[in-house]
Amino acid sequence: MNSASLTVRKAFQGYCLAFAAILGMITALAGCKAPVTNPVGELADSSAHSTRHWTSIEMLRASPESSSADSIDALQGLIYRPGYSNDVRVAGIELLMETDPDRLVRTTRQRLARINDAEWLEIYCKWLGSQKWAAPEDKRSINEALISSWGVRWSQWPDENERPERLALVSLNGGDQVIPLIFETFQINKKASKQGLRNRCWELLHRLDQREALIELVRESPLDNENSMMVDLRAAADDLGMVPYNREEILWLRKLREPERQEFWEQARQDVQRISEDRRRDMELRDIAVVVAASRHRPDLLSASSSQLYQQVESSMRGARHYYETEPGMPTDSRHRERLYTHRDQLTWGDLAAISLAQEALSQPAIVRHLFDYGSRDEQDKGTEYGGIIQLDDQGRFEIREFIPKIRHHDRRFNASQEMFNAGYTALYHMHFHAQRYRNALHAGPGLGDMNYADNTRTNNLVFTFVDKDTMNVDFYRHGQIIVDLGTIKRPGSS
Repeated sequence: MNSASLTVRKAFQGYCLAFAAILGMITALAGCKAPVTNPVGELADSSAHSTRHWTSIEMLRASPESSSADSIDALQGLIYRPGYSNDVRVAGIELLMETDPDRLVRTTRQRLARINDAEWLEIYCKWLGSQKWAAPEDKRSINEALISSWGVRWSQWPDENERPERLALVSLNGGDQVIPLIFETFQINKKASKQGLRNRCWELLHRLDQREALIELVRESPLDNENSMMVDLRAAADDLGMVPYNREEILWLRKLREPERQEFWEQARQDVQRISEDRRRDMELRDIAVVVAASRHRPDLLSASSSQLYQQVESSMRGARHYYETEPGMPTDSRHRERLYTHRDQLTWGDLAAISLAQEALSQPAIVRHLFDYGSRDEQDKGTEYGGIIQLDDQGRFEIREFIPKIRHHDRRFNASQEMFNAGYTALYHMHFHAQRYRNALHAGPGLGDMNYADNTRTNNLVFTFVDKDTMNVDFYRHGQIIVDLGTIKRPGSS
């Protein structure tokens, strides 16, 4: 084909594309101008033009069919279905409020926490806060919807005081009633189907820095034996001077309160009494096993201050050789992120006591011998990482319990089994190896997956990494990206 023919052909193709675009615009405009004959169908179609949505709402408003099941379904969909303009949404929910307020309340209760459009969430919360909810049941449902939605984190509002749900709650109830209302919502929703709401209430109260108030609210609440969660929380507040932080710790607490762990609970209750009440308020569930172990092995830890413990740990680490993960998968300042001094201001008494006890355990040849034997078996298995827990046995001695994963992905992932979690509720540490090869110093320390695990479980953790066949690096880590390199251990009998 010559160049002239090619030019003509390209020009013709361009004309065809332009004509198609114009035809599409004409068709769309014609669609907008075409009369609306099925307002319910038009309103249910989020892809329709907003002018047709407006027309449909006005037609429904003037129609005796506005309260039909199909009409109500289309209107309530404006609350949560994507694709509508916000002015259409407001007009639709106002009509729904007139025709079926019960459906509006029910849909709001079920769907508000799932809205993922920040602008619409802000508008709708403001609208909810401006309404007069005369029926107490309706107001309670709207309050619960707002609290449940507030329990979902949004980067859009880093300041909790600016959350649209909070502002709506203040409008409806007054600012001084918001915290008591969240706690009451947590307390009265006893059914298993409400567990998600309860978890969000609890975690929200911690986000709002209400931990001390929570402990007092739990202590002051009338004991309701039919509310087993509140019974367990009351026991934690009364016996241990603390309460859980999040959903995982609530589950942890409830497991500790089961009959088969009653002896451990009673031991913990007695040992915790030896700690000042101020320190107890800062404790977490992961600290309970630490207190019990310290009572048996290092009772001096229970009376030591955080600064005294820090000095002891720092002194014991002087001259230690440190290695670090070179591909952590998270923001890092290289090896400094794993050093004791980097986290000095964040380390709690429980952290320092846990580190001190880890050093105590790792000074025992039987424990170190077991670690190297188990780690060497991991090095031979290229299908998974190995791990388990470190705890006290029935005689109060440190022991390692092996839990080789049943679910295997690859050699750089450890999958903790449910059996391990069940055994680990009274353990000192969750542990695993980085044993892909004996010379593995480039991966000494927890990576992103390990830190996510710590954030989710809120456990104390140890990771053991082979530097060479006879040397392992040890790192302690927990939630909040706190990592402390404890130095190295040597295979017993090696030079």
